[in-house]
Amino acid sequence: MEPYQSTTPFGRRSLTLAHVATQIASTARPPEKVVHKWQIFRTICTARPRLGVSERALAVLNALLTFHPETALSGADGLVVFPSNQQLSLRAHGMPASTLRKYLAVLVDAGLVIRRDSPNGKRYARKGASGDVELAFGFDLSPLLVRAEEFEALAAELEAEARAVKLARERITLCRRDIAKMIATAIEEGVPAPGDGRSRSTWPDIYAAFRGIVDGIPRTPTRAELDRVAEELTQLADDILNTLESHIKSTKTSASDAINERHIQNSKPDPLTDLEPAFRESGAGRAEPDTQPARRAEAIYPLGMVMNACPDIANYAKGGISNWRDLLATAAVVRSMLGISPSAWEEAQAIMGEQQAAVVVACILQRGEAIRSAGGYLRDLTEKARADEFSLGPILMSQINTQLRAKRIA
Repeated sequence: MEPYQSTTPFGRRSLTLAHVATQIASTARPPEKVVHKWQIFRTICTARPRLGVSERALAVLNALLTFHPETALSGADGLVVFPSNQQLSLRAHGMPASTLRKYLAVLVDAGLVIRRDSPNGKRYARKGASGDVELAFGFDLSPLLVRAEEFEALAAELEAEARAVKLARERITLCRRDIAKMIATAIEEGVPAPGDGRSRSTWPDIYAAFRGIVDGIPRTPTRAELDRVAEELTQLADDILNTLESHIKSTKTSASDAINERHIQNSKPDPLTDLEPAFRESGAGRAEPDTQPARRAEAIYPLGMVMNACPDIANYAKGGISNWRDLLATAAVVRSMLGISPSAWEEAQAIMGEQQAAVVVACILQRGEAIRSAGGYLRDLTEKARADEFSLGPILMSQINTQLRAKRIA
């Protein structure tokens, strides 16, 4: 006759239908089934969020597993472990008895173990004449064997979800980097912003929309939210890239037409050299080389973009800033207020160009106390411009980003 296995807990602990369902499922374990106890424990750790157990509850489960003498959990063996609270506390890294009871109840409620209480609530085992355990009272590990496939499926699902979230985050990071650098390049190279034919947006507007998407990401986003943001950023990156490609193609076409035109013009015979070969050989008709160095081309930025990035300079204008002439005049006033010497100002205008020098002064004013020596800072940027290592686009984008962040905080 098979020994009777208790189904109800000792004392005032209640019995639930979930407990009964777990016990019924454990009785149907196939004798030939075998699982590695530490492998299934690692699987349960991976599936922990879906099982509703905490890390400390799993620490107690780990301690219970150490009391099973075999590495494998087999359906043909007894799977009841019966450690005392003292020994279980030691293997649970000194967890107090009250805490131990709390997390044992969590494991039972989650269906990971079954409570097999003795008549007096103590944990022990009765051995037969042969010395083998015939009846044990403690915690039955059968659910780990019976639900092994369920745990593996949950773990695989969570791993796939985590992998998808990681890929979405990587995609967002790449799009953020590409969009920021493409916008900076477009501004620096003077690429027209995309439009629908009736209206044309500006690069600061596009950048503000880009920051709006990024700043809308929740602190703890779900996979669906990350996928949505990734799609929006990918679409924006594609639109910007298409704009840059169209500009490159149109630039190449224009350059090719100009080269062909010059080639046609140069192919026309010079009537003077045809009539007088001696004149051609003497070199009298050769043009004198231009000894004046070509002035470095000045990058053109929209005035509206500059004012969005550096709005404070408008406070020093007599009648506001509505065109570049107003900005140049105001920058000349502001530079003396900032302590920039006339020589540094003239040198910056000569190397950078008047407009870029004025924008740099506006940026210095906007940054305020962050720049200790405005004159030294301007001279440093002038030297970088002289070495062709200066770019105004990233400075403006940084200022625009600062203004957008300040508006969000306000």
